[in-house]
Amino acid sequence: MNRTARLIGALALLFGLAAAGPATAGDPSGNFMVRVLGTVVNPNTDVQSLTSTGAPPPAGSDADVSTEVIPALTLTYFFNKNIAVELFCCFANHDIDAKGAISGAGEIADTWIFPPALTLQYHFTSMGHFKPYVGAGVQYINFFDTSTGNNGLGATSVDIDDAFGFTLQAGADVSLGGGWYLNADVKKTWLNTDVTWHNAGALGTVRADVDLDLWIFSAGLGYRFNLEDIFGRRSPSPPLK
Repeated sequence: MNRTARLIGALALLFGLAAAGPATAGDPSGNFMVRVLGTVVNPNTDVQSLTSTGAPPPAGSDADVSTEVIPALTLTYFFNKNIAVELFCCFANHDIDAKGAISGAGEIADTWIFPPALTLQYHFTSMGHFKPYVGAGVQYINFFDTSTGNNGLGATSVDIDDAFGFTLQAGADVSLGGGWYLNADVKKTWLNTDVTWHNAGALGTVRADVDLDLWIFSAGLGYRFNLEDIFGRRSPSPPLK
């Protein structure tokens, strides 16, 4: 399956899930929330080490991963009015460009990522319609459909190891009534991965140990309801405590 078909299929699934919420009666204190967001994924890249099996890479070689703007979705379950767990998911396509001593190589890789994040949150409820929250959890990044891009290194292929890291989060929901909310959110994830370019000319096989720390900024619209409504609840849900 090519990358365009994958992205279209993924977005159809995300927005299909998001559309399921409004089919129920909105509840500003419901136990489930779906948010559809515009998201900026801003990697903060730092190459920790760079080795090769052939000629040594020039001193000061580095790389930079592009910042991308994408659609995203969150699913949040409230255990009570303060404690919730959130799943964030999206897909993004990033270019990796050479910089520093090898900046003339230009683009050296291109990859899709699937970076779900799971956070445990505390929601503050004493500020009326304004409901800030903080969270902490983990993020996993799956790299797929990776290619050499414009292939500034002349490599035959490139591999990026999947990564797992720690995430902190802060955000706020603003009630619009009827279960609808405006949302703004920021996440910071610390993670590390290895990137390998194969048969890169005189350099041979090149391996980079990379800190790929992400800033994820989001804003969008949320809808809160009671999950039981989807399954035909027979009696009103008790209010969250």
